[in-house]
Amino acid sequence: MFVDVSFAAKGITNRSGCEQTAMETEDPNQTVVSHFFLEGLMYTAEQPSLFFLLFLLTYSITLTGNLLILLTVGSDPHLCSPMYHFLGHLSFLDACLSTVTVPKVMAGLLTVDGKVISLEGCALQLYCFHLLASTECFLYTVMAYDRYLAICQPLRYPVAMNSRMCVGLAGTTWAVGAVHSAIHTSLTFHLPYCGPHHIAYFFCDIPPVLKLACADTSVNELVMLANIGVVAAGCLILIVVSYVFIVAAVLRIRTARGRRRAFSTCTSHLTVVLLYYVPPVCIYLQPRSGGAGAGVPAVFYTIVTPMLNPFIYTLRNKEVKRALQRLLSRGPRESPAGSPPP
Repeated sequence: MFVDVSFAAKGITNRSGCEQTAMETEDPNQTVVSHFFLEGLMYTAEQPSLFFLLFLLTYSITLTGNLLILLTVGSDPHLCSPMYHFLGHLSFLDACLSTVTVPKVMAGLLTVDGKVISLEGCALQLYCFHLLASTECFLYTVMAYDRYLAICQPLRYPVAMNSRMCVGLAGTTWAVGAVHSAIHTSLTFHLPYCGPHHIAYFFCDIPPVLKLACADTSVNELVMLANIGVVAAGCLILIVVSYVFIVAAVLRIRTARGRRRAFSTCTSHLTVVLLYYVPPVCIYLQPRSGGAGAGVPAVFYTIVTPMLNPFIYTLRNKEVKRALQRLLSRGPRESPAGSPPP
């Protein structure tokens, strides 16, 4: 969803470096790039073993935490409200989003060959990353709308947010995310790539890949900045508007206990939204920088945020915490096969 606009800001058209190569690609016998080399994150090459263990620990925590949330929401009958339905989708997205990037990073820390990725593999990674990231962006907006209906229109909420609507909204986020990602992937890999093949990033994302294209990329840059900018800004504006109405409705509640209870259902979602949006926005507004270090901002929403989300929803939500305790205590207390439960 977010891309490092520093690459685009520095002019990804490669006019000086690739003009001659681009003309050479008119020859049908010209060899094109069949693979790329991911340079990875800055400083990781100095201590590859240490960073491998760090990424392995982070990835293990991410998968375990999100899997527990999925199992908890799917198995506990107390967590049947739409909010937890969307939480299950978020956990699945977080686990997949981390899986798209982290294993390849770890492979690159082990061997040099692990940094190599085929042209087709690069296209697949780019598509999956933007599919999952944009779907998650849309899902955060849907979750804000869910909280708006629950707090501002409680009498209408059960009818408006029924099971069919929940499935429809979740499916729509995936469908729009798939279209959004397909547009960018097709535009990016429609261009010719004839060398160089070193990607100054830790995974295949649009700006660093476009930097290697042997053709004019101005149209791609314009579509990228306009499309992603509109989607990210539009979703964020809808979330902010929803919370303006939510805060106004909560402040009208007369009892302090009622206000605390209403706010408690929103704090977890608001926290993960801030974690998703604020780090990239703050970092991308700084002076532009290129190279492998430019991938550091992406670590927040591809690795750190997916790991923290389960903890945020578990620690700040009493219902999820109690449901998780019931799930973890269920195994040792299970009765033998054929015997009635206690």
